[in-house]
Amino acid sequence: MAFVNEHYLKLAAGYLFPEIARRVNAFAAATPTAAPRIIRCGIGDVTEPLPPATIEAMHKAVDELAHRETFKGYGPGTGYEFVRKAIADGDFRSRGIAIDEDEIFLSDGSKSDCGSVIEILAIGPASRGGNRIAITDPVYPVYVDSNVMMGNTGACAIDGSYEGIVYMPCTAENGFVADIPDRPVDIVYLCFPNNPTGAMIDRPKLKAWVDYALKNRAIILYDVAYDAYIRDPSLPRSIYEIDGAKDCAMEFHSFSKSGGFTGVRCGYTVLPKALAAYTASGERVALNPLWTRRWNTRSNGVSYPVQAAAAALYSPEGRAQVRQLVDFYMGNAKILRDGCAAMGLQVFGGENAPYVWARCPNGMRSWDFFDLMLREANVVITPGAGFGACGEGYFRISAFNSRANVEEVVRRMKALPTSAPVGAARV
Repeated sequence: MAFVNEHYLKLAAGYLFPEIARRVNAFAAATPTAAPRIIRCGIGDVTEPLPPATIEAMHKAVDELAHRETFKGYGPGTGYEFVRKAIADGDFRSRGIAIDEDEIFLSDGSKSDCGSVIEILAIGPASRGGNRIAITDPVYPVYVDSNVMMGNTGACAIDGSYEGIVYMPCTAENGFVADIPDRPVDIVYLCFPNNPTGAMIDRPKLKAWVDYALKNRAIILYDVAYDAYIRDPSLPRSIYEIDGAKDCAMEFHSFSKSGGFTGVRCGYTVLPKALAAYTASGERVALNPLWTRRWNTRSNGVSYPVQAAAAALYSPEGRAQVRQLVDFYMGNAKILRDGCAAMGLQVFGGENAPYVWARCPNGMRSWDFFDLMLREANVVITPGAGFGACGEGYFRISAFNSRANVEEVVRRMKALPTSAPVGAARV
C-alpha cells in the first residue's frame, strides 16, 4: 500500500493564482459576451517581447547545438562558468560586493529555489527539532505553502494561518515592512521590493535585520526578484550591501521580470560559502556544499540556450534593453497608481516595484472587490486576502501589461460603481 504525503492535505485551499484562473474561467463561460473584454492584471506575467540581445544569443546557442564541433550535452548542474561570471561581475562586483562564481547557482527561477531551499534545512516543526520560521503577512504564497508541504507546520487555522509559523504583520502603519520579532527565530523570509505590497526596505532597517540574524544565528531568505525596479538609488538592491550579510543570508534572483523570462525560465540563487547552519548537537555545517550536492543530485541544470540568453542580459546591449523594459512597466505602474489615487483610494507601491497595492473602496473585502471588478469592469486583479490575513481589504494590480490595456483598466475603474453592492461583506 502506497502512502501519501499527508502534509499536502493541510493546504488550506488551491494555490492563489489557479483559484483566480478558475473564477475568471467560470465567469467567462457564464458570460461569453464579456470574455473578449477581460483584461488580466492579476498574475504578474510579462507581455512585452524578449530583449533582442537574448533572442540573438539563443539563436546562436541553438546553432552551436546543430554542429558536432560546438555541440553541448550535460552542463554543470549549478550553471556554466561564463553565466555565473557575468552575474558576479554585473550584479555584485560592479557594485563593490565580493561574490564568487561558485556562490551562484542557476535555476529555472526564484520561485522554485525559494521552495527548494528548505530541503537542506531541518525538516519538521520547531516543536520536534525543526526551525522556527518567520514569514511576513501578507506574503508571496510559495513561502508558506512550501513549508506546509515539507511538514514544517501544524494544521491550518480557521483564519488560514498555520501552527508553527511566526507571522510578522505588514501594515500601512509600519509601511508594509515587518517589525523584527520580539523572540528568536531561525529562518526569516523577506522579499524586497515586496510582492505583493510593492513596499521597499531602507538600509537601516535591513541592517537591523542582519544584526538580528547574526545575533540569533538565524538565516534570512532574501527574495529580490524585482530588484531591477528599484528607482531610488539610496535603497539597497542586495542584502550583501550590508556588512555581515554573507554570514546570515541567501539571496534569490529572477530574470522573469527584468528580462521578460517568465516563459523562458531562468534565475539564480546566491549562497555564500560563509553561510552555515547547525546540527542538533551544535556542529556548524557550511550550506554551500549541501546546496551544490542538492543541485547535482536533483537536476542537470538550466538548458544551454537559456543560459546563453541570461548571459546576454549583462552585455551592454542587454543592459540597455532591460532598462527599456523596466522603464516601460514602471510607466504602467505610475498610470495605475495615479488612476487608483484619482478614485480616492489609499495607494501604496508602484514606485520601486511593478505592483500597486491599494485599499478596497468603501470597506469592501478583497474577494468581493475582485468579483466586482471582474463582473462590472471585466478586469482581473489579485485579492489581498489571498496573500494572508493582513492582506484583507486590499488588492494588488500588476503593471505587467500593454500600455493600451493599462490605460483602459484605469478608464474602467474610474467608471466603476465603487459603492459596495447590497449584502457585500465589509472589512
